[in-house]
Amino acid sequence: MMETKNPSQNSSKFETFMQNSSSRRNSTREVTFGHSESKAVRYGSRGTTADSEPFSMSQKEISDEDARLIYVDDPDRTNIKFEFAGNSVRTGKYSIFTFLPRNLFEQFHRVAYIYFLIIAILNQLPQLAVFGRGVSILPLAFVLLVTAVKDAYEDWRRHRSDKVENNRFGLVFVNGNFIEKKWKDIRVGEIIKINANEPIPCDFVLLSTSDPTGVAYVQTLNLDGESNLKTRYAKQETQSKFHEKERFIGLIKCEKPNRNIYGFQATMEVDEKRLSLGSSNIVLRGCELKNTNWAVGVAVYCGCETKAMLNNSGAPSKRSRLETQMNSEIIMLSFFLVALCIVTSVCAAVWLKRNKKELNLLPYYRKLDVSKGKEESYQYYGWGVEILFTFLMSVIVFQVMIPISLYISMELVRVGQAYFMIKDSRLYDEATNSRFQCRALNINEDLGQIKYIFSDKTGTLTENKMEFQCASIWGVDYSSGKAGLENEQDEYSLQVDGKVLKPKMKVKVNQELLRLSKNGFANEDGKWIYDFFLALAACNTIVPLVVDTSDPTVKLIDYQGESPDEQALTYAAAAYGFMLIERTSGHIVIDIHGERQRFNVLGLHEFDSDRKRMSVILGCSDNSVKLFVKGADTSMFSVINKSLNTAVIQATETHLQSYSSVGLRTLVIGMRDLNPSEFEQWHFAFEAASTSLIGRAALLRKVATNVENNLCILGATAIEDKLQQGVPESIESLRKAGIKVWVLTGDKQETAISIGYSSKLLTSSMTQIRIKSNNRASCQRDLQDALMTSRKNMAAREVGNYFEGSSDADAVLTPMALIIDGTSLVYILDSKLEEELFELSRRCSVVLCCRVAPLQKAGIVSLVKNRTSDMTLAIGDGANDVSMIQMADVGVGISGQEGRQAVMASDFAMGQFRFLVPLLFVHGHWNYQRLGYMVLYNFYRNAVFVLILFWYVLFTAFTLTTAINEWSSMLYSIIYTAVPTIVVGVLDKDLSKRTLLNNPQLYGAGQREEAYNKKLFWLTMADTLWQSVVVFFAPLFAYWGSTVDVASIGDLWTLSVVILVNLHLAMDVIRWSWITHASIWGSVIATFICVVIIDAIPALRGYWAIFDAAGTALFWLCLLGIQIAALLPRFVVKFVYQYYCPDDIQISREVEKFRTLRVNGGEQTEMLHITNGPQR
Repeated sequence: MMETKNPSQNSSKFETFMQNSSSRRNSTREVTFGHSESKAVRYGSRGTTADSEPFSMSQKEISDEDARLIYVDDPDRTNIKFEFAGNSVRTGKYSIFTFLPRNLFEQFHRVAYIYFLIIAILNQLPQLAVFGRGVSILPLAFVLLVTAVKDAYEDWRRHRSDKVENNRFGLVFVNGNFIEKKWKDIRVGEIIKINANEPIPCDFVLLSTSDPTGVAYVQTLNLDGESNLKTRYAKQETQSKFHEKERFIGLIKCEKPNRNIYGFQATMEVDEKRLSLGSSNIVLRGCELKNTNWAVGVAVYCGCETKAMLNNSGAPSKRSRLETQMNSEIIMLSFFLVALCIVTSVCAAVWLKRNKKELNLLPYYRKLDVSKGKEESYQYYGWGVEILFTFLMSVIVFQVMIPISLYISMELVRVGQAYFMIKDSRLYDEATNSRFQCRALNINEDLGQIKYIFSDKTGTLTENKMEFQCASIWGVDYSSGKAGLENEQDEYSLQVDGKVLKPKMKVKVNQELLRLSKNGFANEDGKWIYDFFLALAACNTIVPLVVDTSDPTVKLIDYQGESPDEQALTYAAAAYGFMLIERTSGHIVIDIHGERQRFNVLGLHEFDSDRKRMSVILGCSDNSVKLFVKGADTSMFSVINKSLNTAVIQATETHLQSYSSVGLRTLVIGMRDLNPSEFEQWHFAFEAASTSLIGRAALLRKVATNVENNLCILGATAIEDKLQQGVPESIESLRKAGIKVWVLTGDKQETAISIGYSSKLLTSSMTQIRIKSNNRASCQRDLQDALMTSRKNMAAREVGNYFEGSSDADAVLTPMALIIDGTSLVYILDSKLEEELFELSRRCSVVLCCRVAPLQKAGIVSLVKNRTSDMTLAIGDGANDVSMIQMADVGVGISGQEGRQAVMASDFAMGQFRFLVPLLFVHGHWNYQRLGYMVLYNFYRNAVFVLILFWYVLFTAFTLTTAINEWSSMLYSIIYTAVPTIVVGVLDKDLSKRTLLNNPQLYGAGQREEAYNKKLFWLTMADTLWQSVVVFFAPLFAYWGSTVDVASIGDLWTLSVVILVNLHLAMDVIRWSWITHASIWGSVIATFICVVIIDAIPALRGYWAIFDAAGTALFWLCLLGIQIAALLPRFVVKFVYQYYCPDDIQISREVEKFRTLRVNGGEQTEMLHITNGPQR
């Protein structure tokens, strides 16, 4: 490595500090997680600042009881007081002994299962036995068995994975040598060695690495999904001290295990010196060591206490809207079931009173048994007890009114729907080679009812691939030139040992700025240009890696970093001749126009959401110390000395305004020189904050805030983040579907507005309401003024009586767009102004929130979710979107450039924002229509069967005997009718993909709950009542006065109802396939076969009944007549309704059926106007 050409010749105070600072690490991102049990999260709060936390309190030492004490290379002493968790991990839920009780306990959380368990238990009592004791348990046992097998298989896979993980081998330092040891046997306090490309077995603090400066590069892909390499550092005191064959003595005092993967607070005592440890000194389980030959560290958290395992919570559990609504209908059916039982019991009571004198001789209730030649008393328990028994027996007989098969059918249908969503080529992202992911199977149908979409901007609407476009330096605007890329790139290649070294990415450059940067200090602006690009190259956490190419003489420098913005700025600096070529824990090397210069990194304060800026302190070759700062304009102008260079500041503000107006992301660059006393003061405060175990994050923010002041402005940068493919068209389609799209972004207002126009979120015809206030009173005034404006528009709309009969106020005469910033939201959220904001927002077509914090995003979603019954969807790609995604009814994660935190917290995941359109319009619509129909059909299918049993009870002295064979009763919901329901729920399509995509208005059917509502439920029940009457009474009257036995007419009722419900389903199938035909007609055939088999078994009741009954013409005539009479009213009503008052879906279906297909897409069909008025 070449040294700077002007090395310092004198020894100064700065030099001493620089040498001492070689052991100091960069202060890294500290994320503080609140504890919900101690303090409620307030979405509108600004968050804790350094000023709000007393400095003295933050420096209090944490007691030994509240900290974890780890004696390095002494696991016995470390674990003597408290036996810390071993390194064995277990992600499985069950063991061999706990599987049965725990799985059953979890399954019986469903109230319906408890209901059927009670029914089965009642049927075991001799006095109440209606069905065979074994037969009554079959339905519940079948459902429990299927679920248990599925859970057992999933848990077996988890155990298998755990076994592989726990039995891996790692190198552990024992008695001066590294020996192989299974991962599960590693203990806290042991020293571990990791070689290149090996996974990390536990969370350990770095002691030494193969790099002389103590740097290690790790990939956190398995932890947070980010593929970029991260830098971790070993302290210089431990880097130089640790040697094999010698025992390392030290004490680490660290915080207790927690889930924060971005934070770590600890101190290490080595040679009576206390060193501070942060997140840059710990490597977590799940990472891999890259570009480093080896690394040695001491285990601090093992097994279930590692941060990776503590964060292993899986996707959130949510319940669908349809399932919630379904519960109310189940309660209604339960009341109806109780009513049937009460009617039966009351009628039985009356009958017993009237016939109490004849009970000795009546066949069902006789008290005397004379069959054996002598009188024996039957067990007769008295009038009251017999009525109770009748009620309980009624519950057993009519139990199928509550469809137990519905739950497992819904699960199977959702699995089938998820399969087709995953396999849909429209949801496949070629750029990232990622398919659609369905992480929550229980809310598929909610995708068809979305009313609000809350979207992040960067990485969700945009590509999050930053391109440097403009620079404003010392008041002069330098926009990118239009010269050829190849020529520009060749000018910035370096010759190193006969090989060409150049940046991996190409950047457009401004030729004038390029010329000025080459001239150095030869011109007046040379110093500012030099400092500007030095700031871009140095003020970051980028790690430069040398990558081979197909040409052995050419090497590429790949800048790895967590932020795409930092990468873009570093590549831009390289394009202008300031190429970062090396970074270690204590220094960086930058090639400035062919001359390598080394800068000592004395301190680095990374970006945080409170300061909204980052800074680096560099020790230069002339012993000067420079502070470089970059950040958002709102935070930077508050720390810039505005008394200096006023004209430059004003010019820069003008340039920032112009950059933002065209949608560019902007940052402001500033600097100042630190004199010896300022540096010494900062150094002392920084060391104190770094070694504090409590409140370290707040203290470091305070230190950074104190030093980042009185800056001299250097200029500003502008980066373009292009829109993703298809975003404008997608947003336009979503709005046509009646979906309100809200964009929640951390960008400044001008940038967000520009993106809003380019994405067609905002239009020129919209009335924009902007709320940007710095205090509560001003914010309240702005809200009230905006409400007045919206009410005037509303009043103008109501003149035309467009919303006559509706209380909704969603639409206005002129579309309105609300644009509000994060500062205003601080005063609005968690206050009485929330209600006013909600009232205003629901009148607006678009809401654009700027400069919002992650918790504010969740607060905005909560604002809508808690005040309306409309379904909400949140979509984002970064860790800052997780709270929003989890708050919404449906959370969608984008597999983007910012890692996979959003994906891991989401219900569904995909590669592009535009995939929302086919996901919602096609799969969401199909899922909702199918499941809505399936639930109603299951209610109908079971209710018609129960009513047939009820009618029979009325004609048999209320004795709860059944004509239908007990085996047929149990098989009815399992074999006779279950398969067609599932097949139709998975495969049926009311409309084609093409029609649904071309006509977004059709999506409104789900928003209006047209497929499942109380009106449809009661109509279905009315149709059920009619069909049950026909099925029961038609054979009764046909065979009245005949000698047909009960079993024969019971078989007729069984076949009639099975054929009827399958024909009922067939009438509603839209798209037939061979699978649909096979399932429906196959179920009918299977029923015939089962009835024949059951009646052919001599041991069962009704032996040979079907063969006797089916031998007459009357049997088949009744079978045919029942189908016609039962389905005729339904057919007539469907015809009249579809012919005289069709809805959008029926019109579109007819268009699909009869129109002539053309290459250009055929005719356009006018959809009914979407309103939020009463349902049709």
